[in-house]
Amino acid sequence: MKRIGILTSGGDCQALNAAMRGVVKSLINSGEDVEIYGFLEGYKGLIYGNYRMLTGADFSGILTKGGTILGSSRTPFKQMRDPDENGLDKVEAMKHNFYKLNLNCLVILGGNGTHKTANLLREEGLNVITLPKTIDNDLWGTDMTFGFQSAVDIATQAIDCIHTTAASHGRVFIVEVMGHKVGYLTLNAGMAGGADIILIPEIPYDINKIVEAIKVRSKRGAGFTILAVAEGAISKEDAALSKKEYKEKLKNSTYPSVSYEVAARIQEKTGLDVRVTVPGHTQRGGSPCPYDRVFASRLGSEAGKLILEGEYGFMVGYRNREIVKVPLEDVAGKLKMVAPDASIVQEAKMLGISFGD
Repeated sequence: MKRIGILTSGGDCQALNAAMRGVVKSLINSGEDVEIYGFLEGYKGLIYGNYRMLTGADFSGILTKGGTILGSSRTPFKQMRDPDENGLDKVEAMKHNFYKLNLNCLVILGGNGTHKTANLLREEGLNVITLPKTIDNDLWGTDMTFGFQSAVDIATQAIDCIHTTAASHGRVFIVEVMGHKVGYLTLNAGMAGGADIILIPEIPYDINKIVEAIKVRSKRGAGFTILAVAEGAISKEDAALSKKEYKEKLKNSTYPSVSYEVAARIQEKTGLDVRVTVPGHTQRGGSPCPYDRVFASRLGSEAGKLILEGEYGFMVGYRNREIVKVPLEDVAGKLKMVAPDASIVQEAKMLGISFGD
């Protein structure tokens, strides 16, 4: 008998259900007797013992369903060692519930913060396997995370829709794309959507270079310009600030986000009509795309295989088009970022895309 706990933590995204389904179906189809305990609302469920028994029926018909049937929440890693408002030791509580249910393994689906806590639990002696979930694609040790491709599709569709209205009115349009502190989502959606300028956190921008790129387009007869701007994009001036100084600047900023600041400065320097579109959380919602359905199913299936073989302490990742196991200690606390000299950046520049640098 295998007793497996499973939870989804952090921001939701497409294919969480598909990944869990992959884990459970692979275990059930192995012929092994299994009990599945689903912890509700991420690590909160594990801390406070909020769970429910699941059967194969719970995972039927969820391959195409977005979100997570278990619910999710953010439980910051830096607060994990702090007692809760009632003095409860959260780490000890998670260990207690793991052993109370006599679990063989805990399967955790999440992004960077989630993996830090998962590695902490591994260090505390729990059997843990993780799956890489985030639309940001910023997890170390894997070429791809599930949810990313679905988000690229949605962000690209937003840019596609902006093209017609931008062309009709001869405007400069900014589409703000999610991605937290990295630019994979913006870079891929920007290229797919035919953006003229792409701003990502890894390449600080110069507003004068952006204005120059817009003017070059105008001279060539282009009546509009589209910018794909990452929510974490940063100017060269701001990149030179200390972390404390930059936080202070953001605190006192009158702009809702970086896109609005970029828009204001372009308008100020050119007199052009600039509009901002923010697809926001739509990028994390809806059904997973076919790619993510297959990808998440593969990851889940391999996680099931590791459980059956008793191999714990790994993230199931993707490298060189193959599913691999990556030691959790190699993943936790590391951020995968776009290299400014990456081939995809150079290729984008050859296509005439400006990065504002």
